[in-house]
Amino acid sequence: MLNRDATLSRLRAAAGELARFLTVGGVGFVVDVTVFNLLRFNLGLGDGEGVLLDKPLTAKIISVVVATIVTYTGNRAWTWRHRERTGVVREYALFFVLNGIAMAIAVATLGISHYVLGFTSPLADNIAANVVGLALGTAFRFWSYRRWVFKAPQPQAAAVAG
Repeated sequence: MLNRDATLSRLRAAAGELARFLTVGGVGFVVDVTVFNLLRFNLGLGDGEGVLLDKPLTAKIISVVVATIVTYTGNRAWTWRHRERTGVVREYALFFVLNGIAMAIAVATLGISHYVLGFTSPLADNIAANVVGLALGTAFRFWSYRRWVFKAPQPQAAAVAG
């Protein structure tokens, strides 16, 4: 019974972390997609010519960097606030490196769709970058942040009776 209770407790804690992570990620998603589309498709900016930045990969990289700043803050302050603090510089550096890997996943899906498969419409760019790439990148982010950035507290050594 003790093992079952401990397992259920760990599952509830992980589910809470996942819910908070997805909420923070949702905010990051809105920031990412908004910045991407503002840069890429001139949504109400500039001279109204349609495309503001004719470089979809550059637009995606910029949008992900902006969203990363937002999500690091949310994840540290809320998602994993109860986890060990291993130093802001260390956490931020790892967060950016791991987020860079996840960004490469989104950029790769966009690049394959846009340049290899020839799907160049705004809808195709958004599906490749912000649906397929984001889903794959999100799974990687949750696993890697939980494992390396926001470390679980170390269990205290059991006192040895003697």
